[in-house]
Amino acid sequence: MPSFPLERLRKRSDYLKVGKTGERYVTPAFVVQIYRRVYEGPSRYGITASRKVGGAVERNRAKRRLRVLVKQLLDPIGHPGADYVLIARTEILKRNFVSMRQELEKALDKLHEKTQS
Repeated sequence: MPSFPLERLRKRSDYLKVGKTGERYVTPAFVVQIYRRVYEGPSRYGITASRKVGGAVERNRAKRRLRVLVKQLLDPIGHPGADYVLIARTEILKRNFVSMRQELEKALDKLHEKTQS
């Protein structure tokens, strides 16, 4: 399996495709969605936080925390040809980083099992 660098989702249509046709896993701090593309290529990720999370400062903090998790976990274990979207929830600002990392590992394991079939 070739190793590809991790890329960002940039188009709104890509986010919508992942949300509409992909699988999802919900944790208290965030939602993880995955969509397996038809063609191989680098795995891509997107991060979003709505105003429900809080003001601009809180949303930026939530996205920074998710970005670190993505770099730590998705980079080594992300599947080529997969798009990942992480959606922040209000609990992300209060949650312990170690428990969020464990939740993301569990979510990725479950989602990878679902999308393999």
